[in-house]
Amino acid sequence: MRTICVFTGSRSEYGLLKGLIQKIAKDANFDLKLVVSGSHLSPEFGSTYREIEQDGLEIDEKVITLVSADTSTAICKSIGLGLIGYSEALERISPDILLILGDRFEALAVAIAAISANIPIGHIHGGESTVGAVDEAFRHSITKMSYIHFTATETYRKRVIQLGEDPERVFNVGALGVENCKNLRLFDQQYVEKQMGFSLGSKNVLITFHPETLGVNSTEKQFQNLLDAIEQFKDITFIFTKTNPDANGRIINYLIDDYCRQNPNKATSFTSMGQHLYLSTLSIVDVVVGNSSSGIIEAPSLKTPTVNIGERQRGRVKAKSIIDCTNDTESIERSIKKAMQISNKPEKFLFANPYEKHGTSDVILKLLSSFCIDRNIKKAFYDIPFES
Repeated sequence: MRTICVFTGSRSEYGLLKGLIQKIAKDANFDLKLVVSGSHLSPEFGSTYREIEQDGLEIDEKVITLVSADTSTAICKSIGLGLIGYSEALERISPDILLILGDRFEALAVAIAAISANIPIGHIHGGESTVGAVDEAFRHSITKMSYIHFTATETYRKRVIQLGEDPERVFNVGALGVENCKNLRLFDQQYVEKQMGFSLGSKNVLITFHPETLGVNSTEKQFQNLLDAIEQFKDITFIFTKTNPDANGRIINYLIDDYCRQNPNKATSFTSMGQHLYLSTLSIVDVVVGNSSSGIIEAPSLKTPTVNIGERQRGRVKAKSIIDCTNDTESIERSIKKAMQISNKPEKFLFANPYEKHGTSDVILKLLSSFCIDRNIKKAFYDIPFES
């Protein structure tokens, strides 16, 4: 039996991992250990560890790391606290492998703790590119610390190999988020409205926007441009989801609250919707607007057009249903109009999703069970032959 430790530090990451975690918990080949940290443990971000417990999962370690600020210095301090807490937690658990998804600073910290303790790392969603976020550097750093890789597209698999990882340890398995879209029985509009306590209109837009942590313009200016753009649409209802604990995230949450106070009949917001309600809402709305990875990865499989704003997600593989725009007001307004036209007359080929593969979580489970993994995690750098 292998001890698989799964790490989760945010609501969005847990939403992607949830199905896989539940399968690991039920599999007799594995002993599941769950380390929960980051925004899960923060009342400001909804104390979402309770959702994990409500799903019937036992949390083995809670590691408090968040500093009550949204500055780059606070992020650095959180990484430092994480290193201390994660190293102690991993020493107690002593897993055969640590499973990490994504690119957030919490994931970077737990990866450093694991590699320092000679614990092999399995990394999900490596090889991707998000030019406008510091997560780009975090992700590739985690890749170099990881032993086995589960990428979401063939392009990303090749990029991980380009980073010097042995092709025999890099697997294109597709995206867990897309599998969730296919497997979940999504709520209908009546139930969604009941859960939200809010009535949808004839046209609806979901807005999920995070700070561009490497952006030139201020976060406040970028988000205000978005608010100015949606003011031009008097017949649309807006559902906002608030930010993760990124640098400068609080100003976005403040502006969301202010907008919803001023427009109570056409706008509502949520600190955390939970995966099931979020995906159900994403499937019902006409368009999703913002710069979240969910607009890139999950939305096409739900046949929902995406307006992708700015640089945060630049570099990702995208379906044709995704409209890229700059973060100025006119560009956002123009792109929303175009996305609405796609929503009214959806062309099937536009929503062909490059992240969709069959049996993503089952493939990961099979590899975790059968792949030769031990504490001898020395890796040779894999050199790609160059033409002279």
